[in-house]
Formats: sequence, structure tokens, C-alpha cells
Amino acid sequence: MLLIDEALTPDSSRYWPQDAYRPGGPQPSFDKQYVRDYLEQIQWNKQPPVPSLPDEVVQGTRAKYLEAFRRLTGKDLVG
Repeated sequence: MLLIDEALTPDSSRYWPQDAYRPGGPQPSFDKQYVRDYLEQIQWNKQPPVPSLPDEVVQGTRAKYLEAFRRLTGKDLVG
């Protein structure tokens, strides 16, 4: 068995909170799905130019990555 290509990164891997996981449906996640959902909501046609992300989407994405870090390490990321 081989594990290949961007494994264990929130950009490619899927991280779900164990306490909220429900088989068979959409899951809350700690990955770029948050941005994808926004782009689907505004019906971007996936052609240039790429739309700018509103601050609330940027901050929401940041919060998801920080929460993933906290859950994986038990530490808050300071910086």
C-alpha cells in the first residue's frame, strides 16, 4: 500500500470532528470545503478572474484551520 500526494494536510486530506461525525451525509470539516461552499453559493463559473473572498470567509477559513491545529495538537497556535 502506498500513501501518495499531499497526505495529512488540511488542503487535501479530510478532517472531521469525531463528536459531530454522522455517516452517510455531509460532514462539518476542517478543510478548504468552507471556501468551496462560498464559491458555489455565489455561483462562480470557475473561470478567471477569481473572485475576491470577503473578510468573513477568510476569517472563517482561518478559524477552521486553527481549530484543526488545536484539536490535533492540544495547543493554540500563537503568532
